[in-house]
Amino acid sequence: MSFELIEKQRLYEGKKISLEVHHLQDDEGHRARREVVVHPGAVVVLPFLSTDRIILIRNRRYAAGQILVELPAGTLNKGEDPMNCAGRELQEETGYLAGRLQRLGAFYSSPGILSEKLYTFAAYDLERTATALDEDEEIEVMEVSFNQSIEMIREGQIIDAKTIATLLMYERFNWDVLRGIK
Repeated sequence: MSFELIEKQRLYEGKKISLEVHHLQDDEGHRARREVVVHPGAVVVLPFLSTDRIILIRNRRYAAGQILVELPAGTLNKGEDPMNCAGRELQEETGYLAGRLQRLGAFYSSPGILSEKLYTFAAYDLERTATALDEDEEIEVMEVSFNQSIEMIREGQIIDAKTIATLLMYERFNWDVLRGIK
């Protein structure tokens, strides 16, 4: 049974998100309501300094009320290509420019209420430049081994879902590349 959108109410329009109530109806006239946080999408970047060293960031997250260990990430601008956004966010947050970006995959962070789709990339051949943090960002760059990042998930030091998903996707589906087999 599928529902058709019959009315949309925008309750809030912000800089990055809007909150909408969608009124739906199925073929038999049954109605339903969905509260949707509309988001333009985002990118997550797994930057490799070498075959076994990566960059993570410590990022103060107001909504979580703490500093989280994450991969660099950011919101897509309207009409922006995810790969371009990945390169931009990597440079802004870490001060590194990627010589090569490889798309890893995509996923929805919380599809029950949120339209945000996250596109994941691995970044290679990094060149050091300067950071360009937003005025409200508090970010510290840290270097760790890839294996150490996986252990940080196990130990609860990394609790950011987009970082966990990206690291585990890479470990599971690109491990041969990491070890230099392919």
